[in-house]
Amino acid sequence: MILWRAGCGESRTSGSVGGLRKPGRGNPTKGAAVRPYSKLRTVRPSVYLTLYVVLDLFSRYVLAWMISSKENAALATQLMNESATRYRIAPGQLTIHQDRGAPMTAHRFVDQMLELDIMLSHSRPRVSNDNPMSEAQFATLKGQPDYPDRFANVAHARAWHERYFDWYNFEHHHSGLAGYTPEQVFTGRHRQVILTRQAALDENYRQHPERFVKGPPQAKSPPARVTINPYTPEELAEQGASAAVNFPTMPAVRQKITLTAK
Repeated sequence: MILWRAGCGESRTSGSVGGLRKPGRGNPTKGAAVRPYSKLRTVRPSVYLTLYVVLDLFSRYVLAWMISSKENAALATQLMNESATRYRIAPGQLTIHQDRGAPMTAHRFVDQMLELDIMLSHSRPRVSNDNPMSEAQFATLKGQPDYPDRFANVAHARAWHERYFDWYNFEHHHSGLAGYTPEQVFTGRHRQVILTRQAALDENYRQHPERFVKGPPQAKSPPARVTINPYTPEELAEQGASAAVNFPTMPAVRQKITLTAK
């Protein structure tokens, strides 16, 4: 199963104890996350651009992005259609977890995703931590030293984000990935990097074992499994919560899936 993550960078999201649980994945060759849009300020007061991003949940790799002067379901649908085609997503293979922004809950978007046999999961309303990886990615983006406070136009925004996403995917050593880049984890090249790191650590240990008081060092690996707000064993024991994944979370989507299945 592939997981994509979708939602709005400026919105509130969800994940409090006791609600429906969100998807997780543990296979680095399958699974992705979509994060469709965030607002970008321009030099014109009260005029904003919209940044749409498709983010892989497991590797944090940015699969696709686009910038528009509009925010609507048609663009979100275009983004997902082209992404699914480019990455050869098979029917029934993909799940998108997203917030409840208007583009992501519009009938046009929902209908198209169901036509592609893409499962939809939505965050719970009025809770603030269901988009942790997507929010972190936008925080990294807008926290860059050269991030413009305001963009002059769409061309200016595209030029800046093109440089940023190239750096983010191929040069950014992600703390959540044990220091590997999103591209290395997405493509699986991190396995070779681990061997190279381990060889260097072994040589350092051979030459200076006294420096390693805890024994031979081990090269770290990125997480083998990624989840969104998982229950802890203590929460399960105290509240009797279910660890089962529940999606989609919108009654309207459940109804559409039921009608489609008949």
